[in-house]
Amino acid sequence: MAEKTFKLEIISPTKVVFKGDVISISLPGVMGGFQVLYNHAPILAEIDIGEIKIRKPDESEEYFATSGGYVDVVDNNVLVLTETVERPIEIDIARAENAKERALKKLSQVRIESDRIIAKVELERALNRLRIAERRR
Repeated sequence: MAEKTFKLEIISPTKVVFKGDVISISLPGVMGGFQVLYNHAPILAEIDIGEIKIRKPDESEEYFATSGGYVDVVDNNVLVLTETVERPIEIDIARAENAKERALKKLSQVRIESDRIIAKVELERALNRLRIAERRR
């Protein structure tokens, strides 16, 4: 029996990144990762820095790096609003490596806790982008 699908839209501030039917989406929730399937209960949740994974009706999978946002699930319609979102092929590896090095340098030099928190988030974003970039096919 074919798996049931639902409508998914992933939107960044600058573009619609994905729009179509999917079997599932896995998201990095701020309280832990979670998956949405057909007939999921309504939910509005915040997502964190991490990987978004979708499974399409043809069983192929697609991955995205995100730096956070929100997901809204209602009546088999899922809307993901992201701060940033990139496919593995769109990630500039050199830029992500530079961001990682800048964040590590900043972490070694900061003395104010708020600056340390910002540097940790910058490092987490860079490492996430590098991790997702490894999924290039």
